[in-house]
Amino acid sequence: MSRTPMKLAAVMLAAGIAAAACGTVKLGAAAITTSQRISTTTLSTQVANLNTAYQAHKSHIQLQYPVAEMPQQVLSWLIRFQVGDQLAAQHGITVSPTEAQQSLAAISASVKQNGNNETLVEAAVANGLPPDMLDQLGRYQAIETKLLNRLDGGQQPTSTAGQAALQAEFNKTQCRAAKSLNIQINPQFGAFDYSSDSVVLTPSGLSKEPVPAPSPSASAKPVLTPPC
Repeated sequence: MSRTPMKLAAVMLAAGIAAAACGTVKLGAAAITTSQRISTTTLSTQVANLNTAYQAHKSHIQLQYPVAEMPQQVLSWLIRFQVGDQLAAQHGITVSPTEAQQSLAAISASVKQNGNNETLVEAAVANGLPPDMLDQLGRYQAIETKLLNRLDGGQQPTSTAGQAALQAEFNKTQCRAAKSLNIQINPQFGAFDYSSDSVVLTPSGLSKEPVPAPSPSASAKPVLTPPC
């Protein structure tokens, strides 16, 4: 059943790295999960790919993040794809190469419908995804679509309340899958925020720029591991 991409479509629309080992993350690892180790070499290569694409298209791209945060953006996608594979394993979902390409085509169509003349590659770069990882995005979207079809019985809600309830149920399921991976991020790059499925900078992370003092209204710390 064909359906409009939800969470991934929203994400798509809406440099060298020093390798320092910290905490419980092993030497040379940017992140470790129960299923895979993401090396700093892998991360550095993909950040370079993202930066190369940005330099080639920057006259048409408005980044949704500071250039200095490319490592966090790329690492977020690398982990999201692992979470997607975990979802597939837990729910018995299989995705063929054809289905992955169909999902990628659906995302591309959504980008075009946005009316800003962005290409899929430009939209990927704007959202921190190296273009050579677009095939993985297609697989991730296909997994999401199949899981959503199971959660709503194949009948996509038409009401705002129904869509919100479906998205909340999907978020809960994805959160549980992510937590089952026991994600560990090298503090040099930040921490994993389960509420946004992304790697975020933290005060403990290494930074060449001074960290400004928090304002009174920002005294509360973000909840990186909400219940799910």
